[in-house]
Amino acid sequence: MKAISFVICALTLCVSTIALPQSVHKPDGQKPVAQEAFARLKTLAGNWKGQAAMGPGMNAPVRVSLRVTSGGAAMLHEMVPDGRSTDPCNGDDDPITMLYVNGDRLILTHYCDTGKNRPRMVGKLSPDGKTVKFDILDVSGGTTNGYMHHAVFTFLGADHHTEDWAAMSPAGKLSEAHIDLIRAK
Repeated sequence: MKAISFVICALTLCVSTIALPQSVHKPDGQKPVAQEAFARLKTLAGNWKGQAAMGPGMNAPVRVSLRVTSGGAAMLHEMVPDGRSTDPCNGDDDPITMLYVNGDRLILTHYCDTGKNRPRMVGKLSPDGKTVKFDILDVSGGTTNGYMHHAVFTFLGADHHTEDWAAMSPAGKLSEAHIDLIRAK
């Protein structure tokens, strides 16, 4: 009887594995779409400097660091005001963002300094491969102080990209920031 139960359990596992959705592949048999978008983002690894435009007359110099980590399975994005110390022990409250592939989806999790929450977004690569756009999936930690709603990474060259970030206020109003970044040498 135990042998029959084991066989039934094993068959159930096999059938459920076959029935699970498989990664979305491109028609020509290349990498799954999420993997392709993630590989494109990995080309941004390095240090960047630029200007964040947050509205009329509101510009601020920023530094962005993008680092591939976890054996290539994740990417860490850190943004700080230019001129701030690079000492990680100083207690400054700056956002970090993690990018990774989960199944057939490219996921961005933003650890928000302002909202004190963690919005997750799903990314898609544009057909021309020049843009990865992330749209909100869900938010952990509440939305009382607002939350990041979407992000767009645009590739302008090996040493130039832009990032557009939009936050949703508690009142339901979007505020946007456009960041033009050049690779730091």
